[in-house]
Amino acid sequence: MSPSVSDPASQPPAQPSAQPPAPRRQPVRAPELVGRGWLNTDGPLAMADLRGRFVLLDFWTFCCVNCLHVLDELRPVEAEYAEELVVVGVHSPKFVHEADPVALAAAVERYGVHHPVLDDPELVTWQAYTARAWPTLVLVDPEGYVVAQYAGEGHAHAIAALLAELVPAHRERGTLQPGDSPYVPPVVEPTDLRFPASAVPLPGGGVLVADAGHDEVVELSDAGDVVRRIGGFSEPNGLCLLPADVAVAVGYDVVVADTVGHRVAGLSLEDGSVRTLAGDGRQWMPGDDTSRLSSPWDVAWWGDRVWIAMAGTHQLWTLDPLTGAVGVAGGTTNEGLLDGPLDQAWFAQTSRLAPAGDRLWLADPETSALRYVEGGAVTTVVGTGLFDFGFRDGPAAEALLQHPLGVTALPDGSVAVCDTYNGAVRRYDPATGHVSTIAQGLAEPSSAYLEVGADDEPLLVVVESTAHRLTRVPLAGVVAVDGFAHSTQRPVTPVPASVSLVVTFTPPPGQKVDDRFGPPSQLVVESTPPGLIRSGGGRDTALTRVLELDPHVGDGVLHVAARAASCDADGGEGAACRMHQQDWGIPVRIEAGAPGELRLPLGGV
Repeated sequence: MSPSVSDPASQPPAQPSAQPPAPRRQPVRAPELVGRGWLNTDGPLAMADLRGRFVLLDFWTFCCVNCLHVLDELRPVEAEYAEELVVVGVHSPKFVHEADPVALAAAVERYGVHHPVLDDPELVTWQAYTARAWPTLVLVDPEGYVVAQYAGEGHAHAIAALLAELVPAHRERGTLQPGDSPYVPPVVEPTDLRFPASAVPLPGGGVLVADAGHDEVVELSDAGDVVRRIGGFSEPNGLCLLPADVAVAVGYDVVVADTVGHRVAGLSLEDGSVRTLAGDGRQWMPGDDTSRLSSPWDVAWWGDRVWIAMAGTHQLWTLDPLTGAVGVAGGTTNEGLLDGPLDQAWFAQTSRLAPAGDRLWLADPETSALRYVEGGAVTTVVGTGLFDFGFRDGPAAEALLQHPLGVTALPDGSVAVCDTYNGAVRRYDPATGHVSTIAQGLAEPSSAYLEVGADDEPLLVVVESTAHRLTRVPLAGVVAVDGFAHSTQRPVTPVPASVSLVVTFTPPPGQKVDDRFGPPSQLVVESTPPGLIRSGGGRDTALTRVLELDPHVGDGVLHVAARAASCDADGGEGAACRMHQQDWGIPVRIEAGAPGELRLPLGGV
């Protein structure tokens, strides 16, 4: 079955088009590339320097898993059109830490970005190209005109199809002048570990490390020396030791979250052999079943099975090693902060899991949140939403984190949080309801495990990812911090109280809207605060609707999630079908006389 976005039995008959097509506009000259500096190239690049080649601008931020997916999606397109196309990453940060040029340079190396990157911390170029979402892709032709814009992931095939049409046309006109790439690789100093993501102590001594930067699982001795390296992974991030009896029954000891490999693997410590337990190496997209995964980030044994932090779909999944059964345990695939029953809860790129009796703690980095699962429901302890973060101790309701990736359950019932973008280890005590800081000045701490020191005092062994090392941190101390609170501010869009929302979508060249199995599109609209929308919110299949907003509520954010399906125009057996999807968070202000239409490009010319 094609990836139709809804159950055809419960929907009205599909219309032949997902929405009214965007009107044909006059050619728009691509704005200049303006920012603080450049990475991966010898000097500043101007649009005039790139004239004669196609330019694909990738607006991204390194916290965003969807942006990381796009980096991987684009690699085949970059290779196929190496002489005709220049990809330029425009890094437009969400978090304060992402605006640090040192942190950006580390991320560019960590994620294998092999094209020039413009550092745009003030979102100057972002605003010039009217980007509204991470990621956004803009294609510029050899004459310097914008020819297409896409929001979200899953558009590489559309860009490739468009280039297949435009490259010959520009070559025939003489406007295409193929050339060498302006990419210059950075110098990388060798280290035993490279961007390690997590580590677990082994029962017989030593430590097993998910060494994401080397695509390996590395075994270290108690002294920290490399004992062996086990390859065959693609940015592994999570490790889980199975109970001894389960390991004997299934024939492997460790479960590995192989993030970019979109799979969960089993590792035998005896011979270093690796087997795939779930996932076929391809990223899950709407309409797929559980034979595919999407960026599994962590794994943990809780209850009688392995729980999986499925960061790419903002869900929790489970795996039963004894039966091989894989399924969704929680989350709707909507990204956000919503507590309640597991099947209705919203997660935000869940990264790390920590079992503690009847409670499973989790770190939700995109909402800077500490949360837990208990009794089939999700509860948030720290965190308020996608755009609010900071560094503040005190009562949990007032405390703030910044993109935490790690969480560790401690013997006294408290929880240690690797507050990654604050470079700190924080502690939440359920008995007092307070958050304190244990340590700061760390280099992107991403996970930690408990160790007993020589004096029987507990220590945290913290994985400092961008320092490429493991560091011991005492648990006893409390550090006073100069905190801050921050809300990510993006340009506010003036809208009238009654506004027409239009999500535009044009199928890629050679494809058509896929309405064979039901409505080909879906649009979900909600708001923060919820009272902002009087009518027009909720879920429907049309990509156009009228929103009636309440002027008395004031400023707010429209949360828009859109999907559309396309399929090969000639159809037939083996036709390729695609899902196009994106979520937007649009800050709005109600103003009389504002433009009556809010147009969001899901994809197309």
